[in-house]
Amino acid sequence: MRLDAALGAGLLALTGCTVVPAGAVGPAPVQTAPAPAAPAAAAPVRPAAPEAFRYEGQRIQGGMLVGTAPAGVTALTFESEAVALSPDRRFLIAFDRDAGPSARLVARFADGHEQVETFAVAPRAWQIERLPTLPKVSQPSAEFQRRRPPELAQIVAARKLDTGAQGWSQRFQWPATGRISGRFGSQRIYAGEPGSYHSGVDVAKPTGAPVKAPADGVVILAAASPFTLEGNLLMLDHGMGLNSAFLHLSRIDVKPGEHVRQGQVIGAVGSTGRATGPHLHWGMMWKGRRLDPLLITGPMPD
Repeated sequence: MRLDAALGAGLLALTGCTVVPAGAVGPAPVQTAPAPAAPAAAAPVRPAAPEAFRYEGQRIQGGMLVGTAPAGVTALTFESEAVALSPDRRFLIAFDRDAGPSARLVARFADGHEQVETFAVAPRAWQIERLPTLPKVSQPSAEFQRRRPPELAQIVAARKLDTGAQGWSQRFQWPATGRISGRFGSQRIYAGEPGSYHSGVDVAKPTGAPVKAPADGVVILAAASPFTLEGNLLMLDHGMGLNSAFLHLSRIDVKPGEHVRQGQVIGAVGSTGRATGPHLHWGMMWKGRRLDPLLITGPMPD
């Protein structure tokens, strides 16, 4: 064996390398797999669009809304107070005469998530009459002070009754038509001291003119004798916490617990109680919030 061949063979044994003779073609290069590509960044998860609520009514002081909740809503809270939800997902909320500039409705869904609806409540320019030299009312008589607390207790108890009436979902009608002689929310200021604001709408009519139910309801109070201020007082529950009060009646034609239908004659206009002449005072309230009937019924028909 030639010396250079022998040296090459020894080197091969020591290193384990393949010696390629000069001029020979070497082995094909080893193909390596490309490095795996970095995973694409996950697309950002967009929050689900809020489910749509529908409302009918006016977002204004003294106004009322009838809403429809989307499917999946199991509970509603308006200004931290529970609101009932009907089987068809309709509900009622309202804004007091002195409501602030905004209000919140919180809806809880079956999967546990919540959705907040925020309402901008429009303010109103109330009719204010200033009487700088006239003092507020005189001291009530002993007879008034004796009779008034039991009367107020009856009114408060009546408004707590839940009769399941469905009139709240109807389009309300005027219980009597005529000249509006007193507007909701109007107020007098006596020598700088504000008096109570007018809590309803007054309709001037002659004594004996019929008063009709503005919507279906259940009689929750029919005064057995005239109250000191309201006179012959009749109250109807329309359901969902909404009720109507009819003051100064000359007579009442229905009894407590009686179901009445929209348009049914329930009494007659009068001037009982503290009234200067025959008229119907119609007041509405929802869960302690006083409402303007004019906003709920619309303009007085001709």
